[in-house]
Amino acid sequence: MTDGEARLLLRAAFDAAVASAQPARVLAAHLPEPPSGRCIVLGAGKAAAAMAAAVEAAWPQADLSGLVVTRAGHAVPTARIAVAEASHPVPDAAGEAAARRILALAEAAGPDDLVLALISGGGSSLLSLPAHGLALSDKQAVTAALLRSGAPIDEMNQVRRALSAIKGGRLARAAAPARLLTLVISDVPGDDPAMVASGPTLPVVVPEGAPGERAAAAAILARRGIRPPDPVAAFLRQAEPAAAPVPPGIVRLVASPSMALDAAAAVARAQGVTPLILGDAIEGESRELGIVLAGIARAVREHGHPLPPPLMLLSGGETVVTMRGAASGDARGGRNTELLLSFAIANAGRDRIWALAGDTDGLDGSCDAAGAIVTPSSLRRADASGLLPRDLLDGHRSYQLFDAIGDLVRPGPTMTNVNDFRAVLIV
Repeated sequence: MTDGEARLLLRAAFDAAVASAQPARVLAAHLPEPPSGRCIVLGAGKAAAAMAAAVEAAWPQADLSGLVVTRAGHAVPTARIAVAEASHPVPDAAGEAAARRILALAEAAGPDDLVLALISGGGSSLLSLPAHGLALSDKQAVTAALLRSGAPIDEMNQVRRALSAIKGGRLARAAAPARLLTLVISDVPGDDPAMVASGPTLPVVVPEGAPGERAAAAAILARRGIRPPDPVAAFLRQAEPAAAPVPPGIVRLVASPSMALDAAAAVARAQGVTPLILGDAIEGESRELGIVLAGIARAVREHGHPLPPPLMLLSGGETVVTMRGAASGDARGGRNTELLLSFAIANAGRDRIWALAGDTDGLDGSCDAAGAIVTPSSLRRADASGLLPRDLLDGHRSYQLFDAIGDLVRPGPTMTNVNDFRAVLIV
């Protein structure tokens, strides 16, 4: 297999994963018959606007209204459902304003109405309505600190939920007594709908004997060495108030990381390459996972373990980047490019091994790329450009290397999100 053919196959696998989660392609099959009365559509996430457009297309005659909030740059045209844009991953005033409007629309729903909730990854920061007594600046400070600490997505969402007036089933309570249907595009390990966007329409299930929502959030901040703003600390010390039950509703999973990996596997299989799905919930430090994947690739290439080449290793899940002291002011990259740079260094230019990692929403961290591709010649080309890969990795500047050698993957906003996608090709 030539370098060009390997690149095309990896990109085709990534594109298939993204296509498997496109609302226009998959959402209609999960909708019931159009309602005879009013339908209020509410939603949040990177796929929220595309989901709203898919609902409009599926129900052309239905009495639709409502509002969804999505990441800036991820809006699509809609006719009956309003779309707002806000900041991700740190919340902003636009997201707070949208959340207030969404909560008010839910509160106005009546017993004869259908509330359709469209929930996807990214909704936790986009649907940002601070709990009573907290300010947006408090949530911004906590979110930024959690991001720097390398906290995994489940810890991020637990804290966000505890500090929210709309997450953790609170939107569902506001919508009662209306009928409620929630459609979810999952971006979380394990596909627990209550974790996607911190579950605005789903209850928090606390095991017997486990700490309450606020105590759990306080413990996470303490474990991460984060000192929250005084109002947040005081809020988390308060006794957990008794919460009304979350009204039951119907929840349907529309797309997920596991479905995306299955779609990519089909592409590999069609080209005579054996796919091996390692899992859709692989987490940890990006650079460490890069080393692990490089080790598995070498075992395949040199010993045929766990399977002989040609083989494509597929995985998903959300890794983290812990910002360390070596990071400079021009640190730029994301968890996928950092993983790939670590992979390239560990692989040391061995031939016949390629890799692609990218965020299925089209944007990796603060970058304008989803991720990048590593080839057997990546380090050699970086050296020829005068770059120092190890220094760039330690300074969290992986974007600079892949940009310089022309190997960034730039699909643009994909209007969906089933978390990160990783493919390692060994031939």
